[in-house]
Amino acid sequence: VQLQASGGGLVQAGGSLRLSCAASGSIFSPRSMAWYRQAPGTERELLARIFEDGNTNYADSVKGRFTISRGNAKNVVNLQMDSLKPEDTAVYICNAIIGNSIPIYLWGQGTQVTVSS
Repeated sequence: VQLQASGGGLVQAGGSLRLSCAASGSIFSPRSMAWYRQAPGTERELLARIFEDGNTNYADSVKGRFTISRGNAKNVVNLQMDSLKPEDTAVYICNAIIGNSIPIYLWGQGTQVTVSS
């Protein structure tokens, strides 16, 4: 299974971007899917996760500004980012957790988001 992220780019502060992540490969039924980000010199930060049952959780840093959702297909997850700030600048990375007994973490290649002031 491969995760392919898209939708990154350059946006002014206060603007919006929508990221998408699609899984390809063998039959894919994730327990959850998520978005992380990593800026240079910082640790990878979990931003939002959506579970099989549709429940979601968010980091405080993005709560109220970012929305994670499933696409029409089960293998797609989106991240709507509104009210972007320069500190949101980072590489955004898609994640999926699969496996029934032992969780297996899958990672996408990342997409750059740059927010200018």
